[in-house]
Amino acid sequence: MDTRQQRLRIAVQKSGRLTDESLDLLRRCGLKFNRGKDQLMCYGENMPLDVLFVRDDDIPDLVQEDVCDLGIVGLNVIEEKRLAMAARGAPPRFELLQRLDFGRCRLSLAVPDEFEYAGVDSIAGKRIATTYPHVLGRFLRERSIAAEVVTLSGAVEIAPRLGRADLICDLVSTGSTLIANHLREVEVVLESQAALVRTPIALPDEKADWVRRLLMRIDGVQQVKESKYI
Repeated sequence: MDTRQQRLRIAVQKSGRLTDESLDLLRRCGLKFNRGKDQLMCYGENMPLDVLFVRDDDIPDLVQEDVCDLGIVGLNVIEEKRLAMAARGAPPRFELLQRLDFGRCRLSLAVPDEFEYAGVDSIAGKRIATTYPHVLGRFLRERSIAAEVVTLSGAVEIAPRLGRADLICDLVSTGSTLIANHLREVEVVLESQAALVRTPIALPDEKADWVRRLLMRIDGVQQVKESKYI
């Protein structure tokens, strides 16, 4: 049997807010690996687990297409992908295994400092820039608010200054980016954190056993982390 088929593959964000903590979690679970500069894949030295470094938006697709067995990605990406697929009549085929205790942030509405905000009805008829059109669309539908969703691939926070939108819907962690762009947070659309997803394909017994071991180790790591705060 090809030994590559016996090794688990886990996709993580190649660069961004989840990268360092994802790798730290795997190290705390006992995985030994070395990552060189610009390396897109590294091999576990003491476990049959290899790490692929990819764009976070690609992780759900790589998992549901069984290119990777597991993936660590934000709930914001998972939910946007799930809603996008549902809009096409295709249910998502990746399975949410476990929420992870890092990468907490929120997808929020933010308005320019001069915007007169008096509640969510204030955004009716406005243009909202976002990279999460499906999550934002659901938020608006649930509140019966008619607004124009302007989908951007990046640089959402400068859309109001460029005249492309009246307000934005973007990820917020510390809020410093909003302040730097003269924006203020007014509504939370979605609470997010890192999560572990897995392929829908049934795994061979040996791989499935390693997934169970990894989950047990993740639970142990998170329990130790929580005990430090008590």
